[in-house]
Amino acid sequence: MPLLSDPIFGQTMITLMAAIVLVLQITLVAQKSLVSSIYVFALQSFLLAAIAGTIAWFTGAGHIYMAAVLTFLLKSLLLPAILIRLVEQIRIEHEMKPLLNVPVSVVISGMLTLLAYVVAEPLQQQMSFGSPSSLGHNTLPVAVALFLIGFFLIANRRKALSQVLALLSLENGLFLAAISLTYGMPLIVELGVFFDVLVAVLVLTILVGRIREAFDSMDVTRLSRLRG
Repeated sequence: MPLLSDPIFGQTMITLMAAIVLVLQITLVAQKSLVSSIYVFALQSFLLAAIAGTIAWFTGAGHIYMAAVLTFLLKSLLLPAILIRLVEQIRIEHEMKPLLNVPVSVVISGMLTLLAYVVAEPLQQQMSFGSPSSLGHNTLPVAVALFLIGFFLIANRRKALSQVLALLSLENGLFLAAISLTYGMPLIVELGVFFDVLVAVLVLTILVGRIREAFDSMDVTRLSRLRG
């Protein structure tokens, strides 16, 4: 059987790419450079687009091709370009003093990954494997880990822009779960979600600029000054 039509080969490729996606999520936790974090997010989104494309190829679910293309164009190209331009404008290239240092943050991320596998294991036992219709089902723990680590990143970061990246990486976990388990939502829903993500990033970009102008910093803890 040719490799390009072998479900086992497709499952192997999806598992490999999902593992790299998880490693990149933990890399985001360890990164202090905002530019490097943006590139890591772009690479992670590219791999998610590749996972979606692989599932579409082996299952024949045509609408997932659209999700893969939108993920590549929006999250791998457009959003990173917008964020890098913002970093150049505000001239703050590094995340300074996150709430927890890098070694502790990486350990917590590892624990959250283990928790994700514990939570997802009962669900995986109920799934069937070995057929084209089961492609991607074993990536559920990775999707849950992306979600949990994304929440941790939001809580651990002080800079508004790095919190935007954390929110986007969290959404990547939701996307992976939707694509892998249900083979995508209806196309109109997917388009709506991508549009919402784009609008949210544009609004947050404007907000980051306003915070920078008002406080000469992107540290969101300084917003406490607004209290009367």
